[in-house]
Amino acid sequence: MTTKTADSKGRVALGKAFANSTVMVEQVSPTELRIIKAQVIPENEAWIWDNQGALEMVKRGLQQAKNQEFAENPPDLK
Repeated sequence: MTTKTADSKGRVALGKAFANSTVMVEQVSPTELRIIKAQVIPENEAWIWDNQGALEMVKRGLQQAKNQEFAENPPDLK
């Protein structure tokens, strides 16, 4: 555990492990904070995480592309 002192504006430096990171700060109690590294998903892309079927199709398609498994008769996209 490390001791840090907050400045006059309540700021605390987290150290190099958190440099350029996005974090979530949760107030667990009046005397305790929880800091968690996070990634932000754009709102217009977040829907896929709520749609399990669509997410599985995307994952399957990515795996097929990685394995170079391509359709013999791809759809005509014209």
